[in-house]
Amino acid sequence: MKILMNDELIDREQAKVDIEDRGYQFGDGVYEVIRVYNGEVFTIDEHLERLKRSAGELKISLPYELETLKNRIRELVSVNQVRDGGIYMQVTRGVSARNHLFPGSDVSAQLAAYPIPSKRPAELQKSGVEVMTAEDIRWKRCDIKSLNLLGNVMAKQAAADAGKYETIFVRDGVVTEGSSTNFYAVKDGTVYTHPANHFILNGITRLKIMEACQNAGVDTVEKEIMASELGQYDEVFISSTTIEVMPVVKIDDRSYSEGRPGPITLLIQKAFRELLPD
Repeated sequence: MKILMNDELIDREQAKVDIEDRGYQFGDGVYEVIRVYNGEVFTIDEHLERLKRSAGELKISLPYELETLKNRIRELVSVNQVRDGGIYMQVTRGVSARNHLFPGSDVSAQLAAYPIPSKRPAELQKSGVEVMTAEDIRWKRCDIKSLNLLGNVMAKQAAADAGKYETIFVRDGVVTEGSSTNFYAVKDGTVYTHPANHFILNGITRLKIMEACQNAGVDTVEKEIMASELGQYDEVFISSTTIEVMPVVKIDDRSYSEGRPGPITLLIQKAFRELLPD
């Protein structure tokens, strides 16, 4: 496997991370996961723009321009002959003596990117999944796709330990998002999802789902969804780069759509697939 380290494509075995890289010591960095369909890097512009925004919010300067990075990512996909998979990419603030303060301008950001396995969970998309809710213990800048993921990791593991697919976060009574997913609820044919503020990550797939809904004639509303009102909704689904549109058939002890993916969710699945590369 070839990986991209800063501006070089090197063998996986050659890749090294310095012990004083701030990503390693502080989680001081940002990342993206980009889906590859039929050799095409899907929504690469949107992902790179979000990477730039996240880095900017942390006052990290990307090591090179987005157009250059786009070309290197495509080169990475080509040299590894990725047809159906994904690319993981991260940027840290760089290597410097351990200190909570940002280092000086002589420290350069460090970039790494490499292919990761990613296939559609087709059977789960047909059957739907069960999820659980938990308190949202994360920091209040979830709009930044940072390397600080311990709260997400703990929630994902709690779901696995409980035999559930995902944990859905609740903050002050409001459903925000999943540990690695965005959250949607359907009522009377309208899709509701949390506003894209600092309490959630505005997923690239979330934006494409909004587009898919428009194409399918489905109304979308961004509003706070109260956990106490989840029983009033007809359908629920979640999304991410790797799972696309995933029906939820049960939250905690509450079932939806008689334990099957609902009709609006299925319609959105179809409309989303129509946006993907052939």
